[in-house]
Amino acid sequence: MLRESVRALAEAKIAPHAAAVDEESRFPQEALDALVANDLHAVHVPEAYGGAGADALATVIVIEEVARVCGSSSLIPAVNKLGSLPVILSGSEELKKKYLAPLAKGESMFSYCLSEPDAGSDAGGMKTKAVRDGDTWVLDGVKRWITNAGVSDYYTVMAVTDPEKRTKGISAFVVHKDDEGVSFGAPEKKLGIKGSPTREVYLDNVRLPADRMIGDEGTGFATAMKTLDHTRITIAAQALGIAQGALDYAKGYVQERKQFGKPIGDFQGVQFMLADMAMKVEAARQLTYSAAARSERVSLGSTADKEDLTFHGAAAKAFASDAAMEITTDAVQLLGGYGYTRDYPVERMMRDAKITQIYEGTNQVQRIVMARNLP
Repeated sequence: MLRESVRALAEAKIAPHAAAVDEESRFPQEALDALVANDLHAVHVPEAYGGAGADALATVIVIEEVARVCGSSSLIPAVNKLGSLPVILSGSEELKKKYLAPLAKGESMFSYCLSEPDAGSDAGGMKTKAVRDGDTWVLDGVKRWITNAGVSDYYTVMAVTDPEKRTKGISAFVVHKDDEGVSFGAPEKKLGIKGSPTREVYLDNVRLPADRMIGDEGTGFATAMKTLDHTRITIAAQALGIAQGALDYAKGYVQERKQFGKPIGDFQGVQFMLADMAMKVEAARQLTYSAAARSERVSLGSTADKEDLTFHGAAAKAFASDAAMEITTDAVQLLGGYGYTRDYPVERMMRDAKITQIYEGTNQVQRIVMARNLP
């Protein structure tokens, strides 16, 4: 029922704008409005804070169904979870009430600031610093590749509070878009997901009250890594949705396109391509849903699943994104010359799929993570 309702909404309110959003590189406001109106913009927020209280699997299905028609729009629910999950995992009750309630109502959005110009895969090498000054912290630094930057109202920012302790000297803070000293770089000119702005976030002598720290001092990096264990699964869901959208379109196309006197879908070579695409989609779905179920059990306090979550989250993200790249490439191939034009959606899906292999940890890093956490 959830899938049917989200799919109907996505096809009616989001899909009609997807091509224009990509072409114009503009934020998908229509999608945000539709998602907020139907309480689907941040379904992960617990009911205690006014949210829908959706579990990890339900959240994945929402992201998957939105991504099926528009990759950019699927980053609204996905990044709202990424940005706010550190508050849910480690924040004080006061922080949760203060920030989760407006997020649940659709009055604000959240972004996540971990990467820096010289700290991508090596997130622990960050240079953004936070210095204590009485009852405040003063933040200075630059964050790069920040999804929905400039649109989001709140930013979970990781900063070094004790350089001597390396990753154990990193702390997490909530920064407001309108805090004095916060500014944004120009939107990046990207290959895909053009409707989701990606910008640098500049922190110039940004003074925050001490109660904006998420968790205890020095626990920020651990919170960041715990967050990614859960949210890599949402990127798997995005990749899965994009792949499903490409498969669905290609499936319809080969039944209508005729060559040599019959639909090209009647040729065995085409049938084999579709069979492989469908097999990869289903394998990615099962791995993603299984990882989401583990994520939910860990959220509910399961210690048995906690050790496995890191592996399964990384595996779902790597497998689904690799599959999405292969499937969208094959979809372009099946449409032939039409697939290569912007008149048809599969080239956009192919471009959108590429980033799922890169962000929230490149797939090379995912394989390192998996190797270190073999079940």
